[in-house]
Amino acid sequence: MAFTLPDLPYSKDALAPHIDAKTMEIHHGKHHAGYVNNANAALEGTKFADETCPGVICTRLNDMPADKKTAVRNNAGGHYNHSLFWKVLAPAGKGGKPSAALGEAIDKAFGSMDKFKEAFGKAASTRFGSGWAWLCVHKGGKVEVCSTANQDNPLMKDAIGDAAGCGGTPVLGLDVWEHAYYLNYQNRRPDYIGAFWNVVNWDEVSKRYEKARG
Repeated sequence: MAFTLPDLPYSKDALAPHIDAKTMEIHHGKHHAGYVNNANAALEGTKFADETCPGVICTRLNDMPADKKTAVRNNAGGHYNHSLFWKVLAPAGKGGKPSAALGEAIDKAFGSMDKFKEAFGKAASTRFGSGWAWLCVHKGGKVEVCSTANQDNPLMKDAIGDAAGCGGTPVLGLDVWEHAYYLNYQNRRPDYIGAFWNVVNWDEVSKRYEKARG
């Protein structure tokens, strides 16, 4: 099968109190597992059954059979997005700091780290309904912030066009579906967004930045 559910790189309670253990249990073990199972079911019997995301599954969705495209977009997208999400989180105090190169790119694009967080938080808080906020990197190192609906991501340019508002490679993502925060924060999405900064794995984000900028 193309997709398997990855293990969390920390215990389910490791991000508490910022992200609680019960939310992690349901989010990873139920929601992400569902995306994996549904993506594999949609791809079964097609020539894409052994593909992965961000390969053709994400970047060339228009190559999918018409009756498979929506299911693959939603579920392979969900698998890719969550696989990234778990890795860019770390227990509070264990995530390090942005590398010098990443910090410089953020300062150049936004003016400061605080202004970057403000822009990212706005993308997350103003996303109507379900979706994601992203920090993306272009070849050469330019960074920008954007948001996508549902389980879309900026790699899906052929399917969503400019709807993401930016391109490049996502290196930091925040899930703002209600299942990501509602047990602990209810309708207080801004509180969840604020807590997120306590558990960002900047070491991982910096590694992804280096790879994405080429």
